[in-house]
Amino acid sequence: MSRSVNETERKYEAADGTALPPLADLPGVAAVAGPEEQHLEAVYYDTSDLRLARAGLTLRRRTGGDDAGWHLKLPVGVDTREEVRLPPGRAAKHPPKQLGSLVQVHARGNDLEPVARIRTTRQRWQLVDEKGRLITEVVEDQVSGQSLADGSPVDSWREIEVELGELGDIAMLDRVEARLSDAGIRRSTSSAKLTRLLAGRMPSTTPPPTDGKSAGDVVLAYLRTQVEALKREDPRVRRDEHDAVHQMRVATRRMRSALQAFGAIVERDETRELTDELRWLAGALGEARDMEVLRVRFEDGVAALDPELVLGPVQAQLARHFAPLETAAHKSAVAALDSDRYFALLDAVDALIADPPFTPSARKQAAKVLPELIDKTYRRLAKRAKNAHDDARLHEARKAAKRLRYAVEVSEPRFGKAARKYRKKLKVVQELLGEHQDSVVARPVLRQLGAKAHTDGGNGFTFGLLHGREIAAAQRVEDRFPAVWLDLGRPRF
Repeated sequence: MSRSVNETERKYEAADGTALPPLADLPGVAAVAGPEEQHLEAVYYDTSDLRLARAGLTLRRRTGGDDAGWHLKLPVGVDTREEVRLPPGRAAKHPPKQLGSLVQVHARGNDLEPVARIRTTRQRWQLVDEKGRLITEVVEDQVSGQSLADGSPVDSWREIEVELGELGDIAMLDRVEARLSDAGIRRSTSSAKLTRLLAGRMPSTTPPPTDGKSAGDVVLAYLRTQVEALKREDPRVRRDEHDAVHQMRVATRRMRSALQAFGAIVERDETRELTDELRWLAGALGEARDMEVLRVRFEDGVAALDPELVLGPVQAQLARHFAPLETAAHKSAVAALDSDRYFALLDAVDALIADPPFTPSARKQAAKVLPELIDKTYRRLAKRAKNAHDDARLHEARKAAKRLRYAVEVSEPRFGKAARKYRKKLKVVQELLGEHQDSVVARPVLRQLGAKAHTDGGNGFTFGLLHGREIAAAQRVEDRFPAVWLDLGRPRF
């Protein structure tokens, strides 16, 4: 069984002979415990071309210290990473499958093999409050490391790490950093020991600087953000974390919508196959998301009823119905994420970001190009909204509203408040139509649940009542939609 902790730390470089400054007098610090000496050894695993390290991940098996075992570190935010831990077990050529699965968005089926060995002699101090609770941990490491791939010589260096404890905060990190800076100790340019050791084998992935004003720059920045979101959510989906499937699916749809709406900027014929594959991925994730949405909708509907109208073990019936479906849907989603098809999609996405097939329009100013394309997407929605008189056409209008919303979202860096305001109005339209579609999907399931309750000798009344409420909810949307649509108006920016 793995366990996870979030660690917030900063690394510093210190020349030989530079002493650590006193820290016991920092505000909130009652005492400094230490130094305690530890001897650590870690073998790091990665693909042969260091895909994990280049993405900011580290996977290691460490011995020594009080947290020996397998550690996978995933980026979370500035200075913060999530560390997923497993017991050390026996030394192995390959990491445990549980951790190997969480890095497949980068490894993509390639073997994870030992790439480096790092030994550390550590001096550790703990800054504690008056009750002995940990505020901040400061360590001084004498490090020696060697790449295992090319037989390069051992590299040695000294570094300082400062990590927040249970009572620490960013302000404390800043105070410690100021004290270190006064002593001539500076922030490290590497976020991990491994990246420093293997820096010569990792080309820079920093995108070339732009002024951000061209249409191509704006669209590419948006696409890059969605790719990062997709890769961030992948391990969360595999661990079945709350809302992960939804967020990954949204990133996928945003990418697809942007490529469709801005085909005059990113050559549409060059991205058609990719958008088809993004549609496949959204669909592969869709079943898990749909089951979750329905279950929550029904549970909330039952909770809102007068208890006298809840006849029989309705909540238990919902749990029995949805639990196996959600489990199967999650397994199906993970199987899709382990497939060669998914890995090929990720390769195609990376290729798109690295070398986008821009049209000549991409070089033009975003302020001149984007409004026309957004208006074209609006006209597509207007056509569908005009004919939205039944369930299927209302659903088509919803999808068109979503595409327009994402297109407007792309433009926000250039049009600011006006774009944000219009996007919020679009969200009202989309959510209203989404409520209608949720009702359409819910009704046959409620009918099924009610029928099963009856055939099992129970009472299907409550499910029938919920079915009637869904019909009423859909009718309210149909009655309200014309006014909401009229209020939206055409985008003007």
